[in-house]
Amino acid sequence: MEEHQDSDSALREDIRDLGELLGATLREQGGTELFETVERVRVLAKTARAGDDQAAQELERTLSELPPEQVTPVARAFSQFLNLANIAEQHHRVRRSREWARTPEAQPLFGSLAETVPRLAADMEPEQLHEAICSMDINLVFTAHPTEVQRRTMLQKYNRIAGLLDNRDRFGQTPTEVAETRLALKREITAAWHSDEIRRRRPTPQDEARWGLAVVEQTLWDAVPRYLRSLDHTLREHTGRPLPLDCAPITFGSWMGGDRDGNPNVTHRVTRDVAILSRWMAAYLYERDIQRLVSTLSLQVCDDELRDEVGGEAWEPYRVVLKRLRARLRQTMRWAEAKLQGGRPPESDILTEVEDLRQPLLRCYYSLQRVGAGVVAEGELLDTIRRVSCFGLTLMPMDIRQHADRHTAALDAITQAVGLGSYSEWDEETRQQWLFQELSHRRPLIPLDFKPEREVQEVLDTIHMLEEIGPDAVGAYIVSHASKPSDILAVELLQKECGLTHPTRVVPLFETRDTLARAADTMEVLFKSDWYRQRIGGRQEIMIGYSDSTKDAGHLTATWTLYQAQEQLVALSRRQRVDLTLFHGRGGSIGRGGGPTHAAILAQPPGSVDGTLRVTEQGEVMQAKFGLPGIALRNLELYTTSVLEATVRPPEPPPKRWREILERLSDRAMTAYRQTVKERPEFMDYFQAATPIDEISRLTIGSRPAKRAPDQMTVDSLRAIPWVFAWTQTRLMLPAWLGVGEALEEAIEEGLTEELQEMFARWPFFEAFLDMVEMVVAKAEPGVNRLYEHALVPDELHSVGDELRDRFARTRDAVLTVTGHEEPLSDFPVVKRAVEVRNPYVDPLNLLQVELLRRSRMCEDDSLRRGLQVVINGIAAGMRNTG
Repeated sequence: MEEHQDSDSALREDIRDLGELLGATLREQGGTELFETVERVRVLAKTARAGDDQAAQELERTLSELPPEQVTPVARAFSQFLNLANIAEQHHRVRRSREWARTPEAQPLFGSLAETVPRLAADMEPEQLHEAICSMDINLVFTAHPTEVQRRTMLQKYNRIAGLLDNRDRFGQTPTEVAETRLALKREITAAWHSDEIRRRRPTPQDEARWGLAVVEQTLWDAVPRYLRSLDHTLREHTGRPLPLDCAPITFGSWMGGDRDGNPNVTHRVTRDVAILSRWMAAYLYERDIQRLVSTLSLQVCDDELRDEVGGEAWEPYRVVLKRLRARLRQTMRWAEAKLQGGRPPESDILTEVEDLRQPLLRCYYSLQRVGAGVVAEGELLDTIRRVSCFGLTLMPMDIRQHADRHTAALDAITQAVGLGSYSEWDEETRQQWLFQELSHRRPLIPLDFKPEREVQEVLDTIHMLEEIGPDAVGAYIVSHASKPSDILAVELLQKECGLTHPTRVVPLFETRDTLARAADTMEVLFKSDWYRQRIGGRQEIMIGYSDSTKDAGHLTATWTLYQAQEQLVALSRRQRVDLTLFHGRGGSIGRGGGPTHAAILAQPPGSVDGTLRVTEQGEVMQAKFGLPGIALRNLELYTTSVLEATVRPPEPPPKRWREILERLSDRAMTAYRQTVKERPEFMDYFQAATPIDEISRLTIGSRPAKRAPDQMTVDSLRAIPWVFAWTQTRLMLPAWLGVGEALEEAIEEGLTEELQEMFARWPFFEAFLDMVEMVVAKAEPGVNRLYEHALVPDELHSVGDELRDRFARTRDAVLTVTGHEEPLSDFPVVKRAVEVRNPYVDPLNLLQVELLRRSRMCEDDSLRRGLQVVINGIAAGMRNTG
């Protein structure tokens, strides 16, 4: 413990220093009165946290009596401190990793390549290990769900602060340099104070795509080659063979600009523009690389192959090759710019195939190796070649996502137009028979004079657009809310009828408890079809959804259902000899499938991670995992090592008895969850009154509406993200634990405590699940929820809150009984410290939110609305989680 405290002293110093600089900024920019008010609130909050009831009452009174003009500045002060604390913690993680690497006697960091590969290599042949690593296919898909509340301009400022903290850590800084760094920190904090952290308009899908591309430009463009160099070094050390030049175990995808499920702002034109924007950004980044290489590779000696290509008179042959490539990249950029402006530029001499980019670089690389200049080849040139393998010509191929009902409506319009009746009224067997028949016909189905309604036309225009942007720009076509074979076949037929030369792979998304339970049966029907087997070529991708399944049945039931669905799909794919890739639609919060990457992957069913994995990275998770180079490098390693270990050392299947126990837990948990959320009439009234859900719905943090049905407020119509976000704001965290306590409590009363404890100790799946629930229990504050209730909820609904808080307390006790911990997070001191550090600064924001909600619900006012947005942002920063 003493060693752990010493290791955190630098973090405490950073937080204290940033807090002092923020305080000085408040005094200078906001005045002494604002500074003294903030200091008074801060001291009262810390004292109240320590258990002083009088301080708690004084804190409530102070904040409730704040004059309107002080509410927003006070909220901004606490919000900015929490963001600065987050920066310091992220930087500290990078610092600890470097310290670990610099200490010769230290054991390698858990989950790192240096720790995992030697451990696995002890039981594997070198060739087997090399093949396992080089054949991995991990695809991280960036999505633009409304979970990132920070403006991009603020994130850039925070990243610069992190960079300055990093500079300050470097040894050998002179006193002048130390002073200059501190002044630069103050400059950034002052600039952040005078910057608007609230978006004035809702971002467009194009804006969201630019934000995602910025993550590539600012972090991943450099982190990926660094990660691949480390992987190459590890492979050479433990297998004697390098990483192949065209090998990229991790690649990236995107939903930004392609996710149209319930988002009317995403049209085929938007998707087209985002695809072209990605082409432009890729060309720009490669052109920047090539420009540096032109400056570097001034060598005159080359092999005969390169000499034949450039001509015998070429003085600097590498520059000749690279300048030609640079010209094509610049032409590609001009082409993309013209396309985005609505023009029809010629496509001559632009890059359309990734080999057009890769081959000139490889010729330079191999020439340098052959003439004895391999040390030069292994520098920036190798990094660029590695980037080509990872990012291709589009950086992140874009998935298209659309609701299954939209395809049904399109086919219904077509069948009615050609006199076949109403497709939507046919039963499933009739639909399948007709779909297979049409897929085998060459004659066109859609009449030339077909003029459907706008929504149907948009579906067809989107598929036509896929042909225009080309197969390299598209990842998969995701069918959300898929429930039957015809939902997949419908998209296959629409692609055929729209004349796609290279049809996009169709991926069903099973996302409710019922559709997940039937997923294997649905796919078995397709796998038995000769046409379908030929179409997929022995490879199938299936997406499983965490968000809606949890909202539908509760966290425990959804988690167990997802586990079973994966088992069944793995067994089916092996029987049918189909290579399966599972695509995990995880969110950032525990209630939407979030959690530590390494533990989550190792907890998957045996065989479900067989060298391949796709997973969504949503909203604030993108910034948390990939916002800083050192953090990005660590997360790329964690994905690699966890997928490798899950592949070569999958967990043992759970005993039948454990499965029976978990099935009973699941049934009990779902009953308790649904009786509260779906069957208790007053529950949604309580939810709407006790949380800022209506205010969240009006936030400008994403391009997609918060509800599928704008005029309804039901748990089914509400999207999973605002559902979780609202409970996180009030710190009850209900979606992650509701139902769990009743299930565990009943099992404990039946005398199953020892069996549950054994399951927790020996079954990675159950251990990971309870660890996540325990983390939520540690972060939740039912007393804060009570403050919202007393101020905002009608008296007749208070019984709902009393019951929920009682159930939370019982859940906490039941979880600790099974884990054997005296306090939550006793096994996770770093997380526990982070929660404890933030609590005194989040508490005042919650009290301010209660007061602002009370005032705004009595009268609409722009200043109140702005204050609420600032507070919502601040609480999100403090909880490190929005949805």
